[in-house]
Amino acid sequence: MSETPVDPDQVRHVASLARVSLDEEEVTEFTEQFADILGYFETLDEVPEVEREPELTNVMRPDEGRAGLSQEEALQNAPDTEDGHFKGPRVS
Repeated sequence: MSETPVDPDQVRHVASLARVSLDEEEVTEFTEQFADILGYFETLDEVPEVEREPELTNVMRPDEGRAGLSQEEALQNAPDTEDGHFKGPRVS
């Protein structure tokens, strides 16, 4: 669908950042799918802008504060932590 080139090495790089292992068949499949997704974004760029309606009403419920996780609870399943923070791989 898309004419935007997506390189298989880019797919491998994104997969490594996400810590997902892909075989060569999956790399080929995802390369095509990424190209299609980028094509959809190109299509969205062609959609004309419209003026917003002046009398929009918020139909969502109001935000309510509530207790969250403690730092210890939030970090308990993290594969790597450092000084009380999540630690991820270095991105190049």
